[in-house]
Amino acid sequence: MLGSSKDLAVGTVAVASLLIASMLGKEVNPNENPKLYLQLALTATFFAGVFQAALGFLRLGFIVDFLSHATIVGFMGGAATVVCLQQLKGILGLVRFTHETDLVSVMRSVFSQTHQWRWESGVLGCCFLFFLILTRYVSKRKPGFFWISAMAPLTSVVVASVLVYLTRAEQDGIQIIGQLKKGLNPPSVSELAFGSPHLMAAVKTGIITGVIALAEGVAVGRSFSMFKNYHIDGNKEMIAFGMMNIAGSCTSCYLTTGPFSRTAVNFNAGCKTAVSNIVMATAVMTTLLFLTPLFHYTPLVVLSSIIIAAMLGLIDYEAAIGLWKVDKCDFIVCISAYIGVVFGSVEIGLVIAVAISLLRMLMSVARPRTFLLGNIPNSMIYRSIDQYPIADNVPGVLILQIDAPVYFANANYLRERISRWIYEEEEKLKSTGGSSLQYMILDLSAVGSIDTSGISMLEEVKKNIDRRDLRLVLANPRSEVIKKLEKSKFMESIGREWIYLTVGEAVAACNFMLHTSKSNNPVTDTVELDAQDNV
Repeated sequence: MLGSSKDLAVGTVAVASLLIASMLGKEVNPNENPKLYLQLALTATFFAGVFQAALGFLRLGFIVDFLSHATIVGFMGGAATVVCLQQLKGILGLVRFTHETDLVSVMRSVFSQTHQWRWESGVLGCCFLFFLILTRYVSKRKPGFFWISAMAPLTSVVVASVLVYLTRAEQDGIQIIGQLKKGLNPPSVSELAFGSPHLMAAVKTGIITGVIALAEGVAVGRSFSMFKNYHIDGNKEMIAFGMMNIAGSCTSCYLTTGPFSRTAVNFNAGCKTAVSNIVMATAVMTTLLFLTPLFHYTPLVVLSSIIIAAMLGLIDYEAAIGLWKVDKCDFIVCISAYIGVVFGSVEIGLVIAVAISLLRMLMSVARPRTFLLGNIPNSMIYRSIDQYPIADNVPGVLILQIDAPVYFANANYLRERISRWIYEEEEKLKSTGGSSLQYMILDLSAVGSIDTSGISMLEEVKKNIDRRDLRLVLANPRSEVIKKLEKSKFMESIGREWIYLTVGEAVAACNFMLHTSKSNNPVTDTVELDAQDNV
């Protein structure tokens, strides 16, 4: 009701389920104390909803953007791998299994129980897994047959249940679901464990899972909105998810978001509005009220096969290859998230990926790029000499461009970098016997803002340039930069006549002054007229 997406289908997702299970499982064993575990899960859902709604109300949706595309690809791939590994318990028919999620613990648990592997369960699981993967392949090759892949999980459950019922396979070691209670779950307001000693664990779980679920839900909603060419409001979606999870925690639901697979089925089925969620909820309610006895003979191995087939679609190796080709740093972030989840835990993988992403962002701020500009022949255009090797240096003039805002974090680096540029240019001119350096032009067109540390840096650069008998010239400073330079009296220090709209105008003025100084020599009296004509 509160969301702006027309296509989003809400429900539980594997990643959020895994997060809740792994984080709460470290606090309370679900087998030893199922009631407390359930209370903590509902409490975590409540706090996830509060956090999500708060982000929406306060319009802080940009926080979700810190989960970059590379982070999401690696994190979801790692989470999918961990989920697949957990399903080995059902595929192999094991009764006991580790509660740890890392690869080493799972492999140790699997291969330490080789004498308990059930070949019947393995064969049945592999057959249904092959069927599910085949139907997905067919649906991808022929989009008109999307319903084949959509119906495959239900078909597998029905066929497997009938097969087990007819052959009495549960007597041969095939584990089945067994008795399921009919009816809807009761209200759970009284189950919220606000006074539990494990409350902080529930809060931490709620915030982390809330952010992940929010990122996935909003991303899925935006992806499908592009197909129908309409806009969704991210803050409204956050409020909708938050209120949904707050209400859900009071009605025996755990964390809910917008899963991609369910939304894809919704989209392909031709949904037009969010009323499709009401139809879906009605179908689920009907199943809970009347159809649960039909699942008595459903083998657990088929459910494991369905989960593995679904998780394989989340391991987007093609996206990882694309990251490697386009941006090696993004690939490192992706692989770090994947390795952290698979060999550590979900929290470790997430923290590593976010930390590397933030470190990369800080590095780009603390180490901004500076470019040496040259003149494109037969034009008044000045571009980076590294990018355009045909660009020519201007004799007697050093032109530098700063490609980032100037803050306290990068002011010292820029001061040292500019000094190095000046020193290298002077040494180069001495070695080649060219005309001496007279002017340095700073192109500030890419400097969107500057703080007091940045202004101090410019003042120190000017003093350094004055000591070298050079002149500092500024080109195209932005309005915010101009205002701060005016208030700090730097404009008066440099002189308003040395601030120009473009690099071309600044170069022309410098050339005019160079020729003017030469014209003081009687031999070069005619140069001034030529310079004036050029200007």
